[in-house]
Amino acid sequence: MSAAPHIAYFEPRIPENTGAAIRQSAVTGSPLHLIEPLGFDLSEPKLKRAGLDYHDLATVTVHPSFEAFLASMPDSRVFAFTASATTVYSDIAYRPDDVLLFGPEPTGLPEDAMAHPRVTDRVRIPMLPGRRSLNLSNSSALVVYEAWRQAGFAAD
Repeated sequence: MSAAPHIAYFEPRIPENTGAAIRQSAVTGSPLHLIEPLGFDLSEPKLKRAGLDYHDLATVTVHPSFEAFLASMPDSRVFAFTASATTVYSDIAYRPDDVLLFGPEPTGLPEDAMAHPRVTDRVRIPMLPGRRSLNLSNSSALVVYEAWRQAGFAAD
């Protein structure tokens, strides 16, 4: 385990992105939370291929709903990532128990999830104007590594 934060994918739909997040979890120690419904089966070959042989090294939890997920993280700050936020990801002083919440491609997080009282802040990753979004697994990797860097890449 490391001092990297939790990664949460809200209703992920693309197995390759989740496979990449499994690898990310394995190499950083960030627990990965998948919030149902999933747009694929966890045994899908595309997911297995993208995750390579890291599945046994990652901590992955599937939650039946957003509320169940939040109940499992009662003391954590939750940062909801959206292109329409004003807070920039690099302006946050992250803590190891923080949750980085990402929505599905291509829609992003629904408004009711972002407006949930447990969401600490809405956060964005800067992009050039007129661009819709970054790849989901690339986005979460960028922020996980910033949070982990702030912790000195410490391992618990």
